[in-house]
Formats: sequence, structure tokens, C-alpha cells
Amino acid sequence: MPVSFSTALRVVGTSLFALAVLGGILAAYITGYQFIHTEKHYLSFGLYGAILGLHLFIQSLFAFLEHRRMRGEGRPVRLGRSVALCIAAYQEDPDYLKKCLRSVKRIAFPDLKVVMVVDGNGPDDTYMLDIFHDVMGSEHSGSYIWRSNFHAWGEGETEAGLREGLAHVQALVCDSDTVLDPACTAEMLRILEADPRVGGVGGDVQILNKYDSWISFLSSVRYWMAFNVERACQSYFGCVQCISGPLGMYRNALLQQFLEDWYHQTFLGSKCSFGDDRHLTNRVLSLGYQTKYTARSKCLTETPTRYLRWLNQQTRWSKSYFREWLYNALWFHKHHLWMTYESVVTGFFPFFLIATVIQLFYRGRIWNILLFLLTVQLVGIIKATYACFLRGNAEMIFMSLYALLYMSSLLPAKIFAIATIKKSGWGTSGRRTIVVNFVGLLPVSVWVAVLLGGLAYTAYSQDLFSDTEVAFLVSGAILYACYWVGLFALYMAIVARRCGKRQEQCGLAFAEV
Repeated sequence: MPVSFSTALRVVGTSLFALAVLGGILAAYITGYQFIHTEKHYLSFGLYGAILGLHLFIQSLFAFLEHRRMRGEGRPVRLGRSVALCIAAYQEDPDYLKKCLRSVKRIAFPDLKVVMVVDGNGPDDTYMLDIFHDVMGSEHSGSYIWRSNFHAWGEGETEAGLREGLAHVQALVCDSDTVLDPACTAEMLRILEADPRVGGVGGDVQILNKYDSWISFLSSVRYWMAFNVERACQSYFGCVQCISGPLGMYRNALLQQFLEDWYHQTFLGSKCSFGDDRHLTNRVLSLGYQTKYTARSKCLTETPTRYLRWLNQQTRWSKSYFREWLYNALWFHKHHLWMTYESVVTGFFPFFLIATVIQLFYRGRIWNILLFLLTVQLVGIIKATYACFLRGNAEMIFMSLYALLYMSSLLPAKIFAIATIKKSGWGTSGRRTIVVNFVGLLPVSVWVAVLLGGLAYTAYSQDLFSDTEVAFLVSGAILYACYWVGLFALYMAIVARRCGKRQEQCGLAFAEV
């Protein structure tokens, strides 16, 4: 069968599959078919809820299977290939940069080449070069000021010769606020060496400043879920859709095939300035190579400790997600159907959720709103309980609290990200000097106004409560209050007492730098 014809069949097949998945979810949502319900529909369970529940179950199952595969014994790494580590730095906090470089010196890999790229040639950027020389040793390091982006062959170089040399090199990347586990390099290299179909592999990114604030703590449990459930599941099918910037390894020979196109990426006529890790992963997927995740390679990275900075970060990430979703869709046919399925579900889920929230808040029935809030937290508790089991850490129960952040802040941020997707500003500053940006509050304020308007409308339109409805309202309100009181008490007992302590004192040996 000709390659072009088989490719066309796969394109048509995956396109039809994507439409079938979206159409099925849309039909279940619009029809509102219910399997069971009580009188006057105080409680019910329908087809749409069953589909979402099945998705979470399947995702959790394959994540578990991938973790079991990771725990298997890996064969020794052949040291025939060299590894080059590239650190990206922009106005980095000096303390974080020192931690990063000290952790690099402790990496257990022979003859590791280290390159730090400083984004900026101004006088205010030279302090990062000084820190690099101080930590890595000036006698073993050099520097170069890149004044252009022109690439030319050196004397005697040929493309064939260069590619032959690059075939023996793997590229490890990390951010300048990242502390690396000494064993991270060998484990990721083992995965690349074990399967020539794998073009890139990402590691487990945890939070360095986990206990600095409530927002950084909730980010830490969300990070764990994102990597060890969502990306672990994707890894089972060889289609991890984002190898995060803090820790990833690629086949260097592949990078050279698209490095220029990746660097000069544009979207709707504007040059892209963020989401480079997601686009780099997409480029690898576009060539038909698999991308993997391993929880056995770990790192710690900084996360925002203030709500506004976190909100702007999430808005920026949402922009790159939707932008790269469109690019990723071009290569569905080259990978397992799971990538198509999950992309459709996760890509359209926020819109279904927003429609559900608005519908419930403007339906004129207070019980609907309370039941929705209870359902959100129930799903959060189920996911958090599974995470506690998978990780073996009771702190994961607080993952259910992240649902409040998602509903109140992330949903409007996603819509705002789509509306401003052409704007290439980061919305946040370098870590050396933190600048507050209040723009992110705009969509949240509008969202809160919409919800309060719906609540007021419902309170005005609500008919007199029947005895049954009063019983449901009282029981639901007590249950919801008990949930928050219980989680708050656990938070104060487990988390609050540790806030303010250095992360190095909390059981992460490789953070001792």
C-alpha cells in the first residue's frame, strides 16, 4: 500500500474518530439523558456524568500501569553517548540560580557538558555569568556574547558530518530556577537508548518552594497530579503532549531538524515568546516519534507564591495550550488514538463546564447550585484519594481544594487566554525583580459578577421551598460546611505548621544545595 494512501486513511480515520468523540459528548450533554433520578430530580446520574467518570477511571488505570512499568528494573545505561545540558536563564533570582548550578555539579553522569543561555546582553544580566563562573569554576568555563541569530557552517563542516556527530549526543534541558536530582540524566538517557522510536522524555517536576504559601502548596499537589496521572497515562501510549521546560531530554539529531523553525515560530502573524517547551514536544511528535515520561527522574522548580502572579502564569500557559492544541491536531494520525481522544476531551471540557455553571446559576433553583458545588468537591475528593494511594502521601487529599481555584480562577483565565491569544507578553516578570500585573484580575472579576448575578436571579426566582427541598438544602449545606471545616482543620494541622520552612528540610535530599 502506498505510503501516501495509508497516511490519507489515517488522517481521515483519526478525524472521524475525533468528531465521533466530540459528537458523543455533545449529544450526551445536550440531551441530558439520565439513568436514574429521584422525584423532582433532586438527585440524578446521567450519561454525561458517566462519560466523564469513565474518562477519569481509564486515565487513572493507565497511569497506574505506567507507574508499574516504571518500577521495573531498567537495564544499565550505555555510556557511548554524551549528554549536553542547556540551562535557560532570564533575570533569575541569584539564590535560585545558585541552587540550580550546584545541583548540576552533583549530577552523576561522566563528562556532562553544561551550557547556560542568558536571555539578555545588557549590563543587568552579567550577574548571571558571574554566578556561573563562581559555582562551576571559571577555569573550566568560558563565555560568548551572541549578537545575532545567524547560523553558518564552520570551515570544513558538512551537513552529513554534523548529523553524524549529533547522533552521539543527547540534549538535556532545564530552567534556571530548577534543582535537579543527581540521577535524572542517567534514567532519561536509559529510556531514549531503550527505544529508538522515542524522541523525547520528561521527568517528574515537583515544587521547590512548596511551603512558601497556600498557592504554592496547592500548585505542588496539582503538579503531582498533572505529571503522575495525566502525563503518566499519556506516556503509556507514547504521546506525552508537553515535556516541561524544567526537565526534559531530547535526541539532539532530531532537534537539529527543526530548531530554526521552532525558534522562529509565529501564530496569527505574531512571534511566539512562550510555550516553547510544549511546541518543542509537538515538533518531536510531528516527526512521528514518541514522547515519554518517567517519575524516576526528578527535579524541583520554583512556582509563584502570590495569587496574581500565579493567575498570570496560568493565563500564559492556557494561551500556549490552545495554540499548540491546533498544531498538535495536525499529527493525530501519526500516534495512538489516545492522543486524539484525550485532546478532544481536555480541549473542549472547559467550555462544557462553563456552559453548565451558567445554566445552573441562572436556572432559578438554589438546590441546583448547591448540588453542583457538592459534586465538584466530591469528584475532587475521589481524585485526591486515588492520588494518596498512588503516591503514598496523605498530603494529596488537599488536591480536592484545587477544584475551587479551577472553578473560580482557571476557567475565566482560559477564556481570557483565547481572547488575547495573539498577545505575546508573558504577563509576569523575571524572578530577580517581581512586578505585579493586575490584568489577570479582569476575567476573574467578570466571572464572579456573572455568578453573583446568577445567584441573585435564582434567589429572586426561587419558588417557595417544599419540605423535601428544605431537607435536601439543609443536609447539603451541612455536608458542604463539614467538608470545608474538615479540610481546613487538616490543612492547619499538616501544612500550615510547615509553612516558612526551607524545602531542603522537608525530606528531599537532592535539594540540599
